[in-house]
Amino acid sequence: MENAADAFARLAREVAGADRISYPLAELNDLLTAAGAADIETLPAPAISDPYRLNYVMVELAAHRAGIAPPLWTASVKPLDSPVFIDSSLSLRLHLLTASPVPFRRRNIFIDSSLGDRV
Repeated sequence: MENAADAFARLAREVAGADRISYPLAELNDLLTAAGAADIETLPAPAISDPYRLNYVMVELAAHRAGIAPPLWTASVKPLDSPVFIDSSLSLRLHLLTASPVPFRRRNIFIDSSLGDRV
């Protein structure tokens, strides 16, 4: 059975190489939501070169939710230079500015805070 670190590395490779990243990101979110603090602390740096994808898969939200510091390698990942909004609608920007989880806001990514919620 695959441990959390190996599953994270595999899913990060999928995110790095996928044309559409929504499915690998959903799986990654499920993995990080279920991971315990000890698992999160040992996650390896993802092998992703695209700055947006690298910032998006950061484990900081999982660490934040678990009440622990993120892995040390996260500090070496530079946040995006310009803000990226998950929806380009100007009417949603104010909502996204306030609803985005803090770890994403620090990385200049603005998404709805219900990321990962299932209906």
